[in-house]
Amino acid sequence: MTELVAIFGPTASGKSAVAIELAELVGGEIVSCDSMQAYRGLPILTNQPTAEELTCVPHHMVGVWDPSVTGSVAAYALQARDAVDGIRARGRLPIVAGGTGLYLRAVVADVQLPSQPDEGVRERFAELYDRVGPAAAHARLAGVDARAAGVVHPNDRRRVVRALELHQAGASLVGDADRLWASDTRLPTLLVGLEVGRQLSATRIAARTRSMFARGVVDEVRTARASGPFSHTAERIHGLQDVSALIAGEIDQAEAERRLEVRTRRYAKRQRTWMRRLTAMRTVDGQGDPALVGREIANML
Repeated sequence: MTELVAIFGPTASGKSAVAIELAELVGGEIVSCDSMQAYRGLPILTNQPTAEELTCVPHHMVGVWDPSVTGSVAAYALQARDAVDGIRARGRLPIVAGGTGLYLRAVVADVQLPSQPDEGVRERFAELYDRVGPAAAHARLAGVDARAAGVVHPNDRRRVVRALELHQAGASLVGDADRLWASDTRLPTLLVGLEVGRQLSATRIAARTRSMFARGVVDEVRTARASGPFSHTAERIHGLQDVSALIAGEIDQAEAERRLEVRTRRYAKRQRTWMRRLTAMRTVDGQGDPALVGREIANML
């Protein structure tokens, strides 16, 4: 018997709407597996559920971190798994929905994740990378974890730093990824992937980008920036760089929209790659009415 449903798909594939329809049909609650939606204060930029949607169906892991918090897969997994277990204890169906592949696997998979690094470790390796340069930092990684160095480009600062950090904690970037993409799950799980044609996806992304600016994303980012510093993980929220550049007067709105649209299309491409790595996934056409797609998934249960 299925005890958890996971809905994955690229940006603008309709995951949120389908998850809400399914939750209303089967008596479920939604657990977001979107690394950006976990941050509060940027609901427009991160495309968080509306107040009306939050009223219709309980949502978890939305707006739970302050932008100053350094997010991680491990930190997310602890909170999200607790949310899943709480939903089940209430006799309802957990529906994990979102587009961050590692976050989805972290809450669904039956794996032990590396603990949070000790205070200052990540910053120390980041300083090392900046001081000695990409080639030397990558060489250091190769000397302690050759497999991880083999899958990380020297210019990928974030992953080189993360690999060094994991090695110091007694883990490996490669081993972590291998476990996350394994097929074992904590609970009997129905994993569904929403498929949307590339052209329709691009059209939806363009419309969403225009809507963000019309709804006031510039003022939203300006207010969030004024409230305090952002962690290095929050700084990677899609579109934050582009809107911030607009606020700083470095680019105009047309260029900010163009950059965000291009960035989002590239992210959707990576999400399609993640979909191919998720084993036991049942694909569904996500181009139709969300109510019909939700009913199709409900019939699979």
